[in-house]
Formats: sequence, C-alpha cells, structure tokens
Amino acid sequence: MTDTLDLDHLRGWIGRLETRDELMSPWTASAMAATVRNDGHDWQAGQALPPLWHWCYFLPTAPQNGLGPDGHPARGGFLPPVPLPRRMWAGSQFEFLAPLQLAAPATKTSRVADVSLKQGKGGALVFVKVQHEVHAGGTLLLREGHDIVYREAPKPGESAPPQTPPADAAWSMEHRPDAPLLFRYSALTFNSHRIHYDYPYVTQVEGYDDLVVHGPLIATLLLEAAQQHNAGRSVRSYSFKAVRPLTCGKLLRVCGHAPQPDGSVTLWAEDAQGALLMQATAQME
Repeated sequence: MTDTLDLDHLRGWIGRLETRDELMSPWTASAMAATVRNDGHDWQAGQALPPLWHWCYFLPTAPQNGLGPDGHPARGGFLPPVPLPRRMWAGSQFEFLAPLQLAAPATKTSRVADVSLKQGKGGALVFVKVQHEVHAGGTLLLREGHDIVYREAPKPGESAPPQTPPADAAWSMEHRPDAPLLFRYSALTFNSHRIHYDYPYVTQVEGYDDLVVHGPLIATLLLEAAQQHNAGRSVRSYSFKAVRPLTCGKLLRVCGHAPQPDGSVTLWAEDAQGALLMQATAQME
C-alpha cells in the first residue's frame, strides 16, 4: 500500500480552508442533552452550549452520491485523498475561550495544517491535522486541533496489546453504549461512517466484532462525567487521544483523578477488562 502513497501530492492539501456559518439551534442542544445526559428538558435561546457539543453543528452536507465506500464523504475535497482504507479519529485538543450561545450565529473556519506519514507495527499510517476556530460577533470562542489517522486494513488475527489505564481513580461512571445511542449520535453529527451502524460492513469489511462506538462520543461522555464530579468548575482546555476501539454493547468506564492544585485533571476511559480506551487531560478553573 505504501507504494501508492504520494506524500508530496497529499501535502498539497495543506493550507486548504473551509468556512461554515451556523445559527446555533436550541433544538439540537436539546437532542444532544437527551442523548448524553438523559435530559428531556428543552434548551432555550441564550443558554451556553456545553463543551464538545459544537460537534453537532457546522456539519458538512455531502450529497448522497458524494459518499465514499465507507460512508464518509469521498476523499479529495477538503481532506486529501489518502489511499488507505481505515479512517479513524485519533484525538483532539481544545481551548474553550468563551461559550457559544444558543440561537446566535457563529462561524467555524477549518484549515488543513499538516499531512505526515509514519510506519506503525501494522503498516503505513497517514496523519492529517486539521485546525478549527469558531468565532461569533468577531470574537474567538473556540480553538480545536483534530487528528485524523488513515491506516491499512488489519491482518487476520492482528490486535495491538492492551495498555493499562492509570490507577487510583477518584471517581468512575459506567455506560454500555448500545445501537440506539450510536444511531442518535450519528444522526446528531450527520455521521454516515458505516462502522457505526452497518453490521455486515463493519464485521465483514473492517474486521470489527460489532458496531464501533464513536471516539468523540466516548470523549464527550468522559468530559461530561468530569464536569459532574467537579461541579462549579469551568473547562478551559481538553485534549484526548484514542487508544483502543470499543464496540457496541460492551462496558465503558470513564474515570478521573482529583484536580491538581493548578486545575489540571487526568481522565481516561477503559473497558470491562481494564484495557485503556482513551487517555485525556482537562484544565479546570
């Protein structure tokens, strides 16, 4: 597969820009609250959007005939046409400078910042770094770095050894993401990636044992739990790295340490066997 990779060509996408305007719908926030908080109340104009819920806004609307075989928008538009079959959300970094307000207009600007090639144990890995900024009324509200990794299909029986999560959690919460939750989150984020809803595709083509839980959904449930266990504190920054996938119906445990004196918090997600799924840090004040 590396023989078909033209890194110089792919790096030609660096600097590409995309801008999307959005009127921050209160209904979308209500639907997100119902999905990740079991909250049936209607959210109203003027309320502040919680951290990470912006992923339900500024969504690309690729036409049906513009989707690739994996359900993602066909490659070669805003993102480079990386010729590797698996695309994964590797991680993100955030600065929350001020809250987005519901029913107010906002603008998101995205830029391809870097494209790089690495060799992993399973073969070639292409990393695409995208930088996002969200403004409203001329004020910068949010900075986000998004790491996307493209990789080769796994070989039969290939599996990375599990990593051990941190010890001595100050708190933990358990979830068991099921198919309706994955459906709702895909709908809210207009995500047509087939690994989240197409059982024959995800098991027979991509080689997973069941539907895959969205990395951003795990990151959201993790940060939601951290805020519940640190009431009265605001999240100023957050970063996470996906370590291992979780599939539908399996136990998800989100955990965290107590905040350090400087407000930094170590967070992580693990599965029922104690394997690390996601590692994260947040800065709270």
